[in-house]
Amino acid sequence: MKKFWNKLPKPFFCLAPMADVTDAAFRGMFAKYGKPDVTWTEFVSADGLVSEGRKVLKYDLMYSENERPIIAQLFSSHPSKMREAACYVATLGFDGIDINMGCPDKSVEKQGAGAAMMKNIKKAGEIIQAVKDGIKDSKKKGVSVSVKTRIGYNNNQIEEWIPFLLSQDIDALTIHARTRKEMSDVPARWEHVKEVVDIRDKMGVKTKIIGNGDVRDLEHGRQLAKETGCDGIMIGRAVFGNPFLFAPLHKNKKVLNDSEGQGFLIKKLKVMLEHTKLYEKLLGKVKNFANMKKHYKAYVNGFDGAKELRIKLMETKSYKEVEKVIKDFIKKK
Repeated sequence: MKKFWNKLPKPFFCLAPMADVTDAAFRGMFAKYGKPDVTWTEFVSADGLVSEGRKVLKYDLMYSENERPIIAQLFSSHPSKMREAACYVATLGFDGIDINMGCPDKSVEKQGAGAAMMKNIKKAGEIIQAVKDGIKDSKKKGVSVSVKTRIGYNNNQIEEWIPFLLSQDIDALTIHARTRKEMSDVPARWEHVKEVVDIRDKMGVKTKIIGNGDVRDLEHGRQLAKETGCDGIMIGRAVFGNPFLFAPLHKNKKVLNDSEGQGFLIKKLKVMLEHTKLYEKLLGKVKNFANMKKHYKAYVNGFDGAKELRIKLMETKSYKEVEKVIKDFIKKK
């Protein structure tokens, strides 16, 4: 067990990896306004990292020191490429490498990676070993190895899949409490997270179990942890437009006390502006500005004039344009 896992509170809270969402700018806002206990990058193709694609993909692995502990998530079905990519990622100073074995994206599954790993246990074992070998190659010590997965592919595979993963000497296992087939179309079934905890305890291994799926906020997460006995809670969709979500964990003084009302709305819009500026600075040359617009939909809702403001923001193409739209809106308040 790598040291940082044992220093975390119970339950600890994690920022979930989300493609084209949890980039360096998004994570930067959370590190400043509401830091989770553990942060994940968005998933990155290991195959791409060991090709010409590294020139662009390396931007997905940018991070700041105040995000620690920070975990890079990789996916691949090629052990040799995963080993090489894990070595490279370890040299970047990450606290851990997480292997995506649950993503339902068709382009990822077509490569035999992500959720497709649940259909090939032998290959899954080879990929986990490749990450360990890559870390060893890097000569970096203390880099954690973890896996994020689901309860099964078409059906519940807990009895076969989970003992296999827990036998691989991994530091943490995140369970999204749905099957691949279910996507996010049904409510997450947290009783299965409890099953995984029970299997872990019977096996006598030290792997931290992290539950994931439909967690609304910290209070809800603590209740789920209490019911299931899991060590940590990973939050995904609830973080959209809310970089203050994890703030109570560390009593972050940068968050306003008035979580409702006019003052908080203006604060939120200013943070959205700051997020936009950081996105343009860090990623403007390699990523499409349109990626920011999914965040605008989340930041701008639930108040008078939100719809009209969103429409204007959807037409913007740069930080300067967003700044003008927001300043005009605040003036009228």
